[in-house]
Amino acid sequence: MKKHINLTVHGKVHGVGFRFSCMEAAYKYKVKGFVKNNSDGTVYIEAEGQEDYLEDFRKWCYKGPVWARVHKVEESEGACKDYESFEIVR
Repeated sequence: MKKHINLTVHGKVHGVGFRFSCMEAAYKYKVKGFVKNNSDGTVYIEAEGQEDYLEDFRKWCYKGPVWARVHKVEESEGACKDYESFEIVR
């Protein structure tokens, strides 16, 4: 079953390759959506995909790349938007 989640990632997540690594993880887990830096120092992600793949992607977001330090992740579910790819929004 397809599912949609919104994540806001807090911590040391800017300037550490989080968005690029997130895009690679999305490809690995067959997740569609986008990732972007927020001006408050957080990273915002909208992601959707099959529930089991999405869960693996969600778990990755709690760790991030090796240089990141994730302190907290806010999560909410949303309606699927039928994204066709996963992109870095600038």
